[in-house]
Amino acid sequence: MIKNLKIDENLEKYIRENSYDLHPVQKNIIEYNNSLGNQKKMQISVTQSYFFQFLIKTNNIKNILEIGTFTGYSALTMALALPKNGKITCLDINEETSKKALNFFKKAKVDNLIEFKIGPALKSLNEIKQQNLFFDMIFIDADKENYKNYFNACFSLIKNTGFIIIDNVLWHGDVADPNKNDKLTSILREFNSFLKKDDRIEKTILPLGDGITICRKI
Repeated sequence: MIKNLKIDENLEKYIRENSYDLHPVQKNIIEYNNSLGNQKKMQISVTQSYFFQFLIKTNNIKNILEIGTFTGYSALTMALALPKNGKITCLDINEETSKKALNFFKKAKVDNLIEFKIGPALKSLNEIKQQNLFFDMIFIDADKENYKNYFNACFSLIKNTGFIIIDNVLWHGDVADPNKNDKLTSILREFNSFLKKDDRIEKTILPLGDGITICRKI
């Protein structure tokens, strides 16, 4: 039988020790998020961050849109992999965590690559659409209730062959448990089914962190 690995803290530590070193400010954000208790789960995993940087560097990605920034770990991770003429546009509704993220970006000297739009993401997405802006990569990691709305709004903003990546699609494994039928689990199950039926994209789910779906516009 094929055996799948469980990426626990010890194995993630081993991966980190045998990959390239994290930036000092990445480590600062991880340390800060660990002090936030249960909120720290809003940060992407280190294995996800390695994958994002590899994807950006090997696909000549320059313009990124992020929906849901929290304290900035994912945005900083992606900014560190961008070329000097790259840019990340971050959408978030929380002014307090966005200010904290901006301080980390300044400390890492990548704040010139990152633009914040504070407010409801769907409103910001509509404004971006009116500006005729397009992106090489879009990362969705915000309120799960709006995942389908975010994806539909983002589809017209992604360049041909661009990537849309969605976090938390495996939801602690609950999506595969028929006994788990709470609101968010059901929403994510429905969203995963919605993506499977979308013939405008190539897609796959990878068990990194809490599960990510990678979609590529055909």
